[in-house]
Amino acid sequence: MSRVKRGFKLRRRHKKILKLAKGYRGTRSKLYRSALPVVRKGLVYAYRDRRVKKREFRKLWIQRINAAVRSLGTTYSVFMAKLNTKGIEVNRKMLAHLAKEDFAAFESLAQSVME
Repeated sequence: MSRVKRGFKLRRRHKKILKLAKGYRGTRSKLYRSALPVVRKGLVYAYRDRRVKKREFRKLWIQRINAAVRSLGTTYSVFMAKLNTKGIEVNRKMLAHLAKEDFAAFESLAQSVME
């Protein structure tokens, strides 16, 4: 059987992992063997958290809308139900932005919905 040295391919594979490990502390950024498991785990976290981020932002928008609506004397669920019955299609992100940045506009929207 012929001998296989793997010089180029192995180096390329190692460099790819070490490039991803840049910024890690100690041997985790210098040694392939130490870097491999933490890079893999980091990629798993990155994949998972791209999905979690969407949930977290939705929760934040709901909290902001709820706080703004409660200052006007109603609750989030009632407000959203009335928005749906009136046929006003504004997403939670925009409602939260209005509540935070331009409360007067949000208040006028809420007053028109609550009538």
